[in-house]
Amino acid sequence: MDSMVQAVPSGLSVRATCGALGLSRATYYRRQTALAPNAPPELAACTSSTDDSTVPSQTGALIGVAVCGHGEQSATAPELIPAQVADSAPARNGVELPPGVATKIRSSPRALSADERAHVLAVLDEDRFCNLAPAEVFATLLDEGKYFCSERTMYRILRQNAQVRERRNQLRHPQYTAPELMATAPNQTWSWDITKLKTFVKSQYLHLYVILDIYSRYVVAWRVETCESGELAKELMETACERQKIQPGLLTMHSDNGPAMISQSVTSLLVSLDVAKSHSRPHVSDDNPFSEAQFKTLKYRPTFPARFASLEHAREFLREFFTWFNTQHHHSRLALLTPHDVHHGLVDERLAGRARVLDAAYAANPERFVHRAPAPRRPPEIVWINPPKPNPATEEAPQ
Repeated sequence: MDSMVQAVPSGLSVRATCGALGLSRATYYRRQTALAPNAPPELAACTSSTDDSTVPSQTGALIGVAVCGHGEQSATAPELIPAQVADSAPARNGVELPPGVATKIRSSPRALSADERAHVLAVLDEDRFCNLAPAEVFATLLDEGKYFCSERTMYRILRQNAQVRERRNQLRHPQYTAPELMATAPNQTWSWDITKLKTFVKSQYLHLYVILDIYSRYVVAWRVETCESGELAKELMETACERQKIQPGLLTMHSDNGPAMISQSVTSLLVSLDVAKSHSRPHVSDDNPFSEAQFKTLKYRPTFPARFASLEHAREFLREFFTWFNTQHHHSRLALLTPHDVHHGLVDERLAGRARVLDAAYAANPERFVHRAPAPRRPPEIVWINPPKPNPATEEAPQ
């Protein structure tokens, strides 16, 4: 078979050659690849075609060759640019060729000449066309009885000259800095938000205001009303600061960008109390995670009503809920302590009691604790909203 392939005259086309041998063209190409010991497998994979043609070898003779992705072409030596032997591995159609492999650069007969491309670019850069899309330029030139190239070619020439971009002066949102807030003790950072509660009247809601300490998860103040108002939020904050005896300059109040949060009344109150103000980034849903988590705990309670019958009904339910949340709810992020314990400094007392229970259990059955004696977990000493990213030099995150 190989001798038959080698004996085929070089002037015959691939189809005629395969017809004479009674072979498929795929078999012919596989045999040709096998006869070329130095041809890389990537280059051999490109030699497939369905057209009849011949191309010249480097010596000028006509031989049958398939061009990767374009089928075979029939040409003679004068119509081709001389072969260029690459010093380093060139690439053709994404295939890296080894050094020394000759590559033939073929130009399409339909391509514009360099002078024609320069003329088209000069027309596109004229003052009357500088602010128009190529489609408008193409249509205008046709109405004037002129045709230089297609609309797609205009785009191609502009792209090759780095002149394709968004020409409209569109608004670009600035890059907002993520708020980074830290708390190492209660009453250092509060988070507050407003959520809606459904009623039996369609499109009418009750509005629940909640102020939460992010260190202890303790709800320091709440109220439910029929509307969302900056004045109501101001009154709630005043009450919370009085109950917690907040000292000027020690508290940061964090919220999203709702109307009540950015209202003038709330802003003026925080300035008068010397309370720092912080807001979430626009269009970012996780910059106020503590309030959102507290609302989820509320609405996922089994006893949470789907709808409230009245304002009094909502206040009665929420009064019981927040009493449970502050004093009985063992928070997973507080080492299963209650917000009341953490907020009022009862952590050491509670952990000492748990340690005594675990020590007694270990003394009674030490074989049940394989690795070590059990010890109660402690809540985190530092709580963050958006902790700083680790320093690439040290690869250490903030504790």
